[in-house]
Amino acid sequence: METYLPHICREAQKIFNHREVLNIHTYDNDGSSWESTVFKHPATFDTLAMEPEAKRRIIDDLDTFIQRKEYFQSVGRAWKRGYLLYGPPGTGKSTLVAAIANYLRFHIYDLQLQSVKNDSELRRVLTATTNRSILLIEDVDCSSKSTKPRATRDDKENPDESDDETKVTLSGLLNFIDGLWSTCGDERIIIFTTNHKEKLDPAMLRPGRMDVHLYMGHCTPAAFRVLAARYLGIQEHSLYECVEDLMQKIPTTPAEVAQQLMKSDKPEVALESLVEFMKTKESESENSKLFTKEEVVIKQEVTKSTEEEVAEQDDKKLL
Repeated sequence: METYLPHICREAQKIFNHREVLNIHTYDNDGSSWESTVFKHPATFDTLAMEPEAKRRIIDDLDTFIQRKEYFQSVGRAWKRGYLLYGPPGTGKSTLVAAIANYLRFHIYDLQLQSVKNDSELRRVLTATTNRSILLIEDVDCSSKSTKPRATRDDKENPDESDDETKVTLSGLLNFIDGLWSTCGDERIIIFTTNHKEKLDPAMLRPGRMDVHLYMGHCTPAAFRVLAARYLGIQEHSLYECVEDLMQKIPTTPAEVAQQLMKSDKPEVALESLVEFMKTKESESENSKLFTKEEVVIKQEVTKSTEEEVAEQDDKKLL
């Protein structure tokens, strides 16, 4: 009985969470409040174009996080989890966020830092988010350009009159991630996405801030098969080998693959379109490399000619 009742409570909570309508909230910088709309994104982990092993690691990590409330309390940590999703555009970062939200039945708070005036407003905005939610900051490398570094002593002694109206500071954002304000709420996921991880301030990447760094790369053969099954309803086709061979040579994003597969309900036509698309990319890539080599040769010839002219002029001066 001692184990049965808690089990019933957990199952009842799961049913309640599943029935609850999910919302996605965006920040209204004019009215200084969150605006919400019903979130109906169909993405799930079953339909996600990812390597099965990577997908399983994420699911296991989420399951572990949800079940460790007492553990976080016992070690004195805020009950939150941070994910940094990075990689080229079109590799499924936003779709993964939607899949996580649907899996956990968490609401999403989509925040653009450019819409927040200063640290005080940021603190108020973030503390207005609810438990069991995802805080999403997309393209954080672009958003961080709108933030200011930590204030120096000179800044504090000679504050500019407009400082109060400037964008948020990096320290203000980080304080919510792992500072004192990080404990103002439970069971939260914080997700940053970026196309350029190397552009992020090192302070964002320190241990304890973003717990999981997940690279979202180009489409792999395994991910392609997931997309083909979803869009075309097939598991095998005579063109699969050709597609997968090209995919090993030509970097192609899941978004590009999906775009080609959507062109026809007929598998043969859709796959032929994908093959032609990748062959075109391959040809363009080779032409680009050839053009670059020609540019290098021309520059070398121009440099050599210039050097010869300078040497000739120097010889005339000596005479």
